[in-house]
Amino acid sequence: MTQLEALYRYDGHPTETAMFSLGNLREVYGVRRIKVDEELKTVRVEYDATRLSSPTIIQLLRQTGLVVVEELGLIPQAGSP
Repeated sequence: MTQLEALYRYDGHPTETAMFSLGNLREVYGVRRIKVDEELKTVRVEYDATRLSSPTIIQLLRQTGLVVVEELGLIPQAGSP
């Protein structure tokens, strides 16, 4: 098992249905944890990389109704706050 963590930025405000669907996403085999930060408009997903890939995670997030804009790096770039 290879655990990975990925951070995605989304656009707009998630609907109640999208948030409920995000909660159910935890039931997908290979997804370990999901954390939404509404202030920063990001969602962090911890998953098993032997079972899922980043494009699959993005697709799953979009199926919830969340408008995923981009994948962000977990390590801040030099000069970033």
